[in-house]
This record gives sequence, structure tokens and C-alpha cells, in this order.
Amino acid sequence: MRAEDGIIAIEEHFMYEGLTDHFPPGVRKQPPHILDKLYDLTEQRLKLMDDAGITTQVLSHQSPSAQRLLLKVIQEHPDRFAGFATLPTTAGGEAAAAELRRSVEELGLKGGMIHGPSRGVFADDPEFRPLFAQAQSLGVPIYLHPAKPDMEVTKRYYTPYDQTHPAILQAAWGFGIETGTQGVRMILSGIFDEMPDLQIILGHLGEAIPFWLDRADEGFARPNNRPSRFAEVFRSNFHVTTSGFFSDRALDCTLDAIGLDRVMFAVDYPYADDEKATQWMRAHPMSQEDKQAILSGNARRLLKL
Repeated sequence: MRAEDGIIAIEEHFMYEGLTDHFPPGVRKQPPHILDKLYDLTEQRLKLMDDAGITTQVLSHQSPSAQRLLLKVIQEHPDRFAGFATLPTTAGGEAAAAELRRSVEELGLKGGMIHGPSRGVFADDPEFRPLFAQAQSLGVPIYLHPAKPDMEVTKRYYTPYDQTHPAILQAAWGFGIETGTQGVRMILSGIFDEMPDLQIILGHLGEAIPFWLDRADEGFARPNNRPSRFAEVFRSNFHVTTSGFFSDRALDCTLDAIGLDRVMFAVDYPYADDEKATQWMRAHPMSQEDKQAILSGNARRLLKL
């Protein structure tokens, strides 16, 4: 690996104490070693990055996020950090669009992140068209990040296992289903016909969509379905990251489904381990050139780093 290429990890979280004081208690009930890493912005974080060989983290606030941006931290370590804007989607699409523009043009952030539906409204709703039109105009991506499933969905689909196996709502299942559904809905909404240059990022190797891509494409092409060009749109308008999903088998399937240029490295810090993630990528049998595209090249191009 060439030193100048480095490793860029693009789904790496933090929390700001003045903000999380206002979060629901459940958000703050995380293991102490996770909370310590979330609240630490430089000392522990930078050491762990160095130990793992990670050059740059693109930071984003832990869900449900809010309007606190990391400008000071990024300015103090511009060679180590970039950032995604937190967007006021609960205030509507126009407000979110205005904040995205300010964040990119004035603060130099690299796009925006949305954490699940807002007020129960999915991202494909016409209310959010101004936000996505702004993202296309600015040439920056929007990252669709997981949040816990809707309470009614939890009640009907996941009880009683949400009590005995809470990960069913989170990384083991619910996060992926909820966020993958957002991606599917966006394609079916026709927004990419209106905004063909809009780019969306999904973590966790695409929240299962690459693995369903052929079947979904065939299913949506059947009679009585409005044309969607499902697989074509996904391959043209979506990028995925490796966050929290360090599996050769899953990565190989993703690469086969959508191609090398659409896959970027991420850890999902602090929920996943920096060193485990980088060691996994270094050990993968793909060519060094392809490996470097995932580790940094694709992110540099998309995020203009």
C-alpha cells in the first residue's frame, strides 16, 4: 500500500454531550467502553486509527443525530477528519436543503447523513425532494444510515425477541431491513429519473440490496409494476460501504452485483473494531489495485477528498 493512498473510513461515529443530554434515555444506555469512544474525538480515536493504519475518518453524529457540526475538530485535524452534515429533516425538506448547502459551501463538509425515517416519513416522500435536489446541485452524496424500526413494526414483527435478543432491532436484522427499505422506496419513487446525478450511500454492504438485486429487478419487471429499472438505477445512483460487515463472502457477492467502483471502506467505529476491519481488507485475496480503490480511491473521488 502506498503511503499517499492511505485508508479512508467513512461511517465513523461520535457523540456530543451537550446534545445527547436531550436524547431519549435509551440512546445513552450503551456500554461504557462504547460511550467513552463516542465522546472522545481525538486522543483515543486517533491512536486507534494509527494502530489500524486508518488515515482519515469521515465523522457523523450517532443517530438520532442533530444540528451540531464538527467544524472545530475537522479544522484542528484537517488531514485526519472530514465530516457529513447532520440535517434537520424533522423540520422538512426545505430546511434540510438549506442546512446541507450551508454545511457544504461554508463549512466544507462532504455530504449529509439521514438516520431513518423522520416523523415516520420515509426519504422518498415528496417533502424531501428539495433536499435531494440540493445534494445533486452541490454534487455531494446523502448517506442513509440505520435507525431502530418503527414502534408498530417492532410490535408486529419483532416482539418478544426485542426483549430477549435486542440485536434483532439493531445490527443483527432490524437496522438492515429498515434502511434497505428506504433505498428500495427511493428507487421505486422515480426520484432518480428526476435527478439522475443524485448519489446515495448505504452502509453495511448495501443493507442486503446487492444480494437481492437480481431477484428484485426481475420481480419489479413483472406485469402490473410501473417501470423502475431497479438494478440499473441501483448500480448508477448508489454506493455501499463495508461498515460492520467484514466478510469475504459478502464482499465478493457485492462486488459481483454492483462493481468495484461502488464499494468504499468503512469501519462503523466504535461499534466495530478499526484493526479488525483493516486487517480483513489487507488479507482479502483481491489485487492491490482493487483493494486500494475500496480503501481510499472510491471515497476520494465521490467525496472530493
